Amino acid sequence: MIALSPYSLATAAAVGFGAGYVGSLMVLRRMALVGDALSHVALPGLAVGLLLGFDPFLGAFAFVLTAAFLTWFIERSAHLAVDAIIGVLFVLALAVGVLLTPNPDLLEALFGNVSQVGLLATLATIVLATGVVLVTRLIYRSMILSVISEDLAASAGVRVELVSLVYLVLVSTVVAVGVQVVGTLLVGALVIVPAAAAKTLGTNLTPYATLSALFGVASAVGGTLLSFAWGVTAGPLVVVLGVVLFVASWGFAAAGRRRARKELA
Repeated sequence: MIALSPYSLATAAAVGFGAGYVGSLMVLRRMALVGDALSHVALPGLAVGLLLGFDPFLGAFAFVLTAAFLTWFIERSAHLAVDAIIGVLFVLALAVGVLLTPNPDLLEALFGNVSQVGLLATLATIVLATGVVLVTRLIYRSMILSVISEDLAASAGVRVELVSLVYLVLVSTVVAVGVQVVGTLLVGALVIVPAAAAKTLGTNLTPYATLSALFGVASAVGGTLLSFAWGVTAGPLVVVLGVVLFVASWGFAAAGRRRARKELA
């Protein structure tokens, strides 16, 4: 069994909280696949870092951030849907990343290795995740208004294009730090699944966002603990635990609706 690292648990908790909170907006905007596709854009960045000898996660962050700005620019200039743009970038990035990543490092790049996270990386992850959550809170209602109607949001003084860009940057940031925990193939699930689990419970916006974040923490920390106990990679366990939470939430919500119908009858 691998020795349990407090740095790994702290990193997993920070990433889970940030990913869950940001993901709550992504599910509401029906952009679930965008987070998954952006995560694959990190792979060429990881590869460049490995090949040139600098921190691969800096490369991942740079590539994902560049993809966010490029997506925003193309969406506004070419009037294409975000998911279509991300889809093009996704297949290109995945192909280039697999070609560039050295074979010995490919598995870790795809599925993560949170057991190797040190103090500096943990502190950076906590700071970035905290910043992501705070900024997301600031733009949350503006984003919700733009989901309802961009024209209505604009008439209410919301700078829709700027808010959309900020949100893409936030998603990119949480994806980049999440690569450490679950890798490029699975980090999209850490953004999507906790929020989907919280959405099944049908809560109001504030409880929904908080619950999404807590589900993210439960998935990330629980999966990391199981990985240390069983001596396997954390990424797949984090995702499986998240899906278990989703199924449990869906079952709980369905049981509640059945009870309500019986009471009304």
